[in-house]
Amino acid sequence: MLISPFLRETRLAQGATMYVFDVRLADADRAVNEALTIRAARHPSETAEYLVTRLLAYCLEHTEGIAFSKGLSDPDEPAIVVRDLTGVLRAWIEVGTPDAERLHRAAKAAPDVAVYAHRGLDALVSRLAGERIHRAAEIRLRAVEPSLLAALVSRLDRRMSLDLTVADRTLYVSLGAETLTGTLEERRLD
Repeated sequence: MLISPFLRETRLAQGATMYVFDVRLADADRAVNEALTIRAARHPSETAEYLVTRLLAYCLEHTEGIAFSKGLSDPDEPAIVVRDLTGVLRAWIEVGTPDAERLHRAAKAAPDVAVYAHRGLDALVSRLAGERIHRAAEIRLRAVEPSLLAALVSRLDRRMSLDLTVADRTLYVSLGAETLTGTLEERRLD
């Protein structure tokens, strides 16, 4: 029996858990000040660390035309995309630890490529060193301080409101009366 692509996507989505994040974003590094409602479906195989990293990447890259892609249900797409009004791909944003071939393809497809690693950058940078990657030096590799990521994961709820302030690559996340702080590490490939 053949299953239409729509039904196949629906079946995959049935196991997903929906999260809703109300974020007040104040990014002094990029002069962005927005109130966002972000709906993110968490695939059953997606870890909480990956989901929180995906949320932070969305906020830290927020611009007109940003959207979550089909994600884990479509392995050929990045976690987050930015398209202009005509649908042209402007940014390819990965979450996790993509391989060199994937980054090579991303750099050919989009003028801006970023990776948000949810397990630190050392292993990723070591694995990618010396690999053939188109425009490798232009790809931004980023990671949120592990202690901040762990603190957010421990407070993760299906409906959350938070304030995210970014200044000099330091993230301040306010959840009610509590404020969590961590840095954003960024590297480039040589």
